[in-house]
Amino acid sequence: MSLDVYLEETIPTNVYSANVTHNLRKMADAAGLYDIVWRPDEHGITTASQLIEPLRAGIERLKADPEHYQQFNPNNGWGSYNHFIVWLEQYLTACEEHPNAFVTVSR
Repeated sequence: MSLDVYLEETIPTNVYSANVTHNLRKMADAAGLYDIVWRPDEHGITTASQLIEPLRAGIERLKADPEHYQQFNPNNGWGSYNHFIVWLEQYLTACEEHPNAFVTVSR
């Protein structure tokens, strides 16, 4: 199972999409990122601009204590701390480049 995220402009045009395994949800939750990444619709997040600061803060938390967050690496090898950092940074960059894009996810 995995999570797909999308950023869309006003005219339904996909400007970014990415996929990340649900195996990283415990790490995301520990870093305070689960709700905004997996369930933005349930927390009033509709545009990419609303994700910028929370993503930055979560990435900072992850990078500040790698040993703590690496304990959440999935045992099955699908997903990792390092992969998640890269994925989050790419998502953040996309949000910064397309702040008015609408955020949708498919769980």
